[in-house]
Amino acid sequence: MAAASSNHFLLSFPLFLSFLFTSTLARLSPQTTTTTLDVSSSLSQAQHILSFDPQSLKAFAQTQTQPLFFNSSTSAAVFSVPLHSRGSVHKTHHTDYKALVLSRLERDSARVDSLSTKLLLALNGVKKSQLRPLPTQIQAEALSTPIISGTSQGSGEYFSRVGVGKPAKQFYMVLDTGSDINWIQCEPCNECYQQSDPIFNPSGSSTYSPVTCESKQCSSLEVSACRSGKCLYQVSYGDGSYTVGDFVTETVSFGNSGNMNGVALGCGHDNEGLFVGAAGLLGLGGGPLSLTSQIKATSFSYCLVDRDSTGSSTLDFNSGVPADSVIAPLMKSRKVNTFYYIGLTGFSVGGQAVNISPGLFEINESGEGGVIIDCGTAITRLQTQAYNALRDAGVALFDTCYDLSSKSSVKVPTVSFHFGEGKSLDLPAKNYLIPVDSSGTFCFAFAPTSSSMSIIGNVQQQGTRVSFDLANNRVGLSSHKC
Repeated sequence: MAAASSNHFLLSFPLFLSFLFTSTLARLSPQTTTTTLDVSSSLSQAQHILSFDPQSLKAFAQTQTQPLFFNSSTSAAVFSVPLHSRGSVHKTHHTDYKALVLSRLERDSARVDSLSTKLLLALNGVKKSQLRPLPTQIQAEALSTPIISGTSQGSGEYFSRVGVGKPAKQFYMVLDTGSDINWIQCEPCNECYQQSDPIFNPSGSSTYSPVTCESKQCSSLEVSACRSGKCLYQVSYGDGSYTVGDFVTETVSFGNSGNMNGVALGCGHDNEGLFVGAAGLLGLGGGPLSLTSQIKATSFSYCLVDRDSTGSSTLDFNSGVPADSVIAPLMKSRKVNTFYYIGLTGFSVGGQAVNISPGLFEINESGEGGVIIDCGTAITRLQTQAYNALRDAGVALFDTCYDLSSKSSVKVPTVSFHFGEGKSLDLPAKNYLIPVDSSGTFCFAFAPTSSSMSIIGNVQQQGTRVSFDLANNRVGLSSHKC
């Protein structure tokens, strides 16, 4: 069923798999702004990730990190932790790159559906009490009351390295700006998936503390339940993954840059799905239970390395915004406080503005529309009208697949995001033309969505430091800052 779903995604979205014709490229106008796609490098990375051994990262896992930027205007503690792509932490079982791409698309499709569902529930005013439990195989003695989150967020593609407990044990955790609940797999396990590190054992930590049902943290969960006066949680995800367990507070440490006590997180005893490799998840959304909210971060930033890269970068808190950043407005919806909306006003192809309706990307009073920036979604999703305008701007340019097997590099029209007041960000070619097999087929990495909400995904963010200045409601985008 899963394979059929991802194949359907490929076949039913020629708009997503928009590719270039050689003859069309040859007719590029001298006035067209272009950028160079390094075909050889992209294909080399694609081949390398299939055979990469994550064990070679073990030495780096112990390396202490420092934030790349420091904002002396704030007295808040500055934290920094390593950041890796999924493929560099957990060895893929795929031996064929196309199969790896299909598995990514499957996760990505589920992710987008779940984010859209989260918004739809909020727009329709669905209450927590109206949500129906997700069937699980939790035994009665393990959890007496089933609990669910009414929303889904999907699986992660980028992992951070953080410490949990006291003394701290180091774990790879999924980075997620589209969710709020932090959680980690815990002993004893009723059902746990494979992870790269030993499973966290609460009995080995002096700061592990269950959260009571009357606590503010427990009442902040979308759905909660009680057992013997202690708070229980469950979060379900769009791909069928879920985590269930005790809601607790623990110490979270950030390498040698410091730690925070009393961070509320889920201690999952039954965890199933596509989170293979990671020990859990760091929720970086805008809700009250997110890590950013709990540590009272004035800002946070990340730089996502290429998803096929075995390199690494950092996730920083309170480190400021690079001076050369393109600045865009950061907005919040009154309906969903998790998502980070960015003030995208339009885009251009080859230096020519794409013709779209004014206000197409604005959030209306009912909470519909807008553009969120999300590290967990891969392929950027544009509201259908905006996608069609982008596709049509290239005429035949973005209509079919492009076979680049005979090329080592190729010039392609530059795609740029616009944020108002004349500010724009030019995307590197590899951030919108991606290989889908190891033989040289490249895809245009945008897709339409029937949802009113558009999403800027992580493929378009690769190599760019994305800084969320929460104190000043702005987003900074700075190229080549990994």
